[in-house]
Amino acid sequence: MVINTRPDTGNGPDADPRPTLAVWKFASCDGCQLTLLDCEDELLGLTDRIRIEHFLEMSAAEGPDGERAELSGRGPYDLSLVEGSITTAEDAERIRHIRRISRRLVTIGACATAGGIQALRNFGDVAEFRAAVYARPEYIATLETSTPISAHVPVDFELRGCPIDRRQLLEVITAHLAGRKPGIPDHSVCFECKRRGTTCITVAHGTPCLGPVTHSGCGAICPAYGRGCYGCFGPSNSPNLRNMVRQLRHDGMSERDILRVFRTFNAASPEYAPVPDLAAEAAEEQDDSQARTDTTPEGPV
Repeated sequence: MVINTRPDTGNGPDADPRPTLAVWKFASCDGCQLTLLDCEDELLGLTDRIRIEHFLEMSAAEGPDGERAELSGRGPYDLSLVEGSITTAEDAERIRHIRRISRRLVTIGACATAGGIQALRNFGDVAEFRAAVYARPEYIATLETSTPISAHVPVDFELRGCPIDRRQLLEVITAHLAGRKPGIPDHSVCFECKRRGTTCITVAHGTPCLGPVTHSGCGAICPAYGRGCYGCFGPSNSPNLRNMVRQLRHDGMSERDILRVFRTFNAASPEYAPVPDLAAEAAEEQDDSQARTDTTPEGPV
């Protein structure tokens, strides 16, 4: 169904017929919200089709009357874009409120879809981190973990990236206006390298690269400049982690380095959970192979 009217708010027949958009922030760096503002010319045309009702990064006002915007918003909204992860009890309650007042909810960026780089706390003691960062940690109220929005409320679509790609963001908004599913591909970065004619840096130079297991969307920028993919867009569809870890080991990465390269922007992605065991397994296989080589008797000269 094409969405061409906003929910009935009792404003009568003269109410603005454009659907409404709200943009929300939780624990994040604001980079994905800035991606929307960076759309510039496209954003001007977009406002003819959709009304930006709540967006604190852009304006402290809300609605046609310019009222002061509230952190939790009033709604209802046709489409909500949510950036950031849930790291406090207050945020967990606020996202439930936002879900109630949003017809469609789309999470944008690694923080909202996978917990973000702040999810490194999930692998350690958050009390130790708090004491190391803050002079008076007893005043800091935070959860033990950083979790994606989908861990707390139903999500209609997830747009990955750190930050997200502006073209994909425009596609998501346009698809909402047209009442269709967003056309976001789920193949790996390797596909993008082939499409732009970039030579595989792993095959050609032995450079460690996460491209085979990383979701597309960046345009394969890093491999195009001779650098391995860092996995900014999170895991691709059904990533072959076992072979990926073996390849990284073959390319000279230690077990510790393999853990570190996966624990960045999308550290808490469930798809990456097997990596520690796979890294240990690959290290053991390499040690066994080296031991067999060292004990093989030399043949006759």
